[in-house]
Amino acid sequence: METTDDLHEPFIVHAEPVILVRDVVETVRYWHEVLGFPGHWTWGTPSNHGGVSWHGAFVQFSQDTTAADRIGGQCVWLRVRNIRALYEIHQSRKARIITGLERQPWGFEEYVVNDLDGNYITFAAPAQAAGALKSEPLPVRVVGRTLAVAEYRKLAGSVGWTNTQPDEILQKKLNATLFTAVAENVETGEAIGCALVLGDGLSFFYIKDVMVGREWQRRRVGSAIMREIKRWLDTNAPDGALVGLFTGEGLASFYQQTGFSEAFGMIRIIDRSQ
Repeated sequence: METTDDLHEPFIVHAEPVILVRDVVETVRYWHEVLGFPGHWTWGTPSNHGGVSWHGAFVQFSQDTTAADRIGGQCVWLRVRNIRALYEIHQSRKARIITGLERQPWGFEEYVVNDLDGNYITFAAPAQAAGALKSEPLPVRVVGRTLAVAEYRKLAGSVGWTNTQPDEILQKKLNATLFTAVAENVETGEAIGCALVLGDGLSFFYIKDVMVGREWQRRRVGSAIMREIKRWLDTNAPDGALVGLFTGEGLASFYQQTGFSEAFGMIRIIDRSQ
């Protein structure tokens, strides 16, 4: 039973490392642009302190060239979800990977990256249980192309969505997209997943109809689609543009891995049948 004394008992609610670096601005840029931390900030004129964040992980940086040179090789250990997807992202961004992804004797899959000051960042996740099936490379590619009405209907039916719109209306909807990421079976060319990007192309972008065929689900196809969506947005969306999507609570962590965060919102659906 909680007592009055318990309410005043001090306890620690958060901790984050402070790493000494030579150049705060360049360090924050590397952690944001290469390592993928979406939250980032600097303080001071000129900047001499800063930090990055990614969901529950926070790291601060303090500019002290002398101390950074003297100490060198500071270490941060970060526990992550979907480590293989993150590893692929870091490979594609040419991160300074000094130890590749491998299983460790203590039961974690880990890889180590160096930052600009030679500090060691270990990304880790619990390894698969002994005897679990190893995931094999899938015969899948993700491309940007127009999705045919028949392909859309087949995917929607596969995930249990009902669409009663006539073909001409659905075609207008598909034509209105700014970009469509389509996952294809390399062996057959069949569309096995997709995601649509709509918006004004300037200040607002909206991601909808993220679908993966039932037989391809839980095989990282959705993650590959969202990485292609993120790549397109990073290339084409202006600085400061808002990117939105709606999802169920159970899928929040899936979208968070590509930089999305929870926000309060309201919607109105036009219903002319009333």
